[in-house]
Amino acid sequence: MRKLWTIVLLAALTACSASSGRAGGGGEVVPTTAVGDAAAPGQPKDVVTGLAVPWAIAFLPGGASSDALVTERDSARLLRVSRSGQVSELGTIDGVRPDGEGGLMGVAVKDQHVFVYFTAEQDNRIVRYPFNGDRLGSPEVLVEGIPKGGIHNGGRLAFGPDGYLYATTGEVGDRSLAQERDSLGGKILRMTVDGKPAPDNPFGTLVYSYGHRNVQGLAWDEQGRLYASEFGANAYDEVNLIKPGANYGWPEVEGRGDDQRFVNPILTWTTDEASPSGMAYANGSLWVGALRGARLWQIPLGEDGAAGKPVAHFTDRYGRIRAVTTAPDGALWVGTSNKDGRGSPQEGDDRILSVTASS
Repeated sequence: MRKLWTIVLLAALTACSASSGRAGGGGEVVPTTAVGDAAAPGQPKDVVTGLAVPWAIAFLPGGASSDALVTERDSARLLRVSRSGQVSELGTIDGVRPDGEGGLMGVAVKDQHVFVYFTAEQDNRIVRYPFNGDRLGSPEVLVEGIPKGGIHNGGRLAFGPDGYLYATTGEVGDRSLAQERDSLGGKILRMTVDGKPAPDNPFGTLVYSYGHRNVQGLAWDEQGRLYASEFGANAYDEVNLIKPGANYGWPEVEGRGDDQRFVNPILTWTTDEASPSGMAYANGSLWVGALRGARLWQIPLGEDGAAGKPVAHFTDRYGRIRAVTTAPDGALWVGTSNKDGRGSPQEGDDRILSVTASS
């Protein structure tokens, strides 16, 4: 019992929680799906070192040899990184106002355009840039008015297999926003490349799902099912299988609630094990970067999308892990976040690693 109370106390003190009190109810989800043993990843190799809080990674079109775009949260730099580790700066994104957990966050690429999610003076927003391969064109604001705060800004961008752009937002410490369907805070958004609601969105707005605290990871499996990783408060971090129009319960429940109004997560961790951020799918598993947990989680998936028993890799070897992206050749690119004010930078930090999804 003393150990349990110690874990809860430490979780409550972590800055990532930054909220008063606990959600009403909730519990642990222990995977019971009979999923075969997942193949272990290969040994990580440095792609590039000496970065500062690489928040997101998105690959340019062009096949297995294509370069990646990388955002740095606090410097607001957008970088181009080659497979050989060459780094060039495409520019500093104008209008970014780094603050706490906010700054230059998500990046996505489609049809000669680059999309970024960042914290501005008054809000979080999504901006599109024309991109000719060498430089960015003039920006166009697609979505503005996403709530901003010192914590829980969400920030992930990704294109789904349906061709629409998905964005994750946080409730910025104002719990009530997660349940307000008219607010853009505490949601997963889905939109066209012009920032308009996708035609079949459940409420006719940008909102695709709600009741989220702070989602920072999105990934689709081979069947097109969408998964999201979400920070808990004092008890349970989550992985959720996302359905259009569904309510994921925050702040009424943290973890499993068994309440017909809300969708249960498919997996939970205690908050000292995870603080899950970036997520990718490769080789039959979800791969989730853990910030506080300082490890890479592998979650094998069943044929029905249920989670098998998660396996931790590289625990405490590289520190805080935030960015996880599947490269065109099937490898994972994994970015550390040890210079974000909560880590202990090692020599060479921050870095991007390449990891084969199976050895």
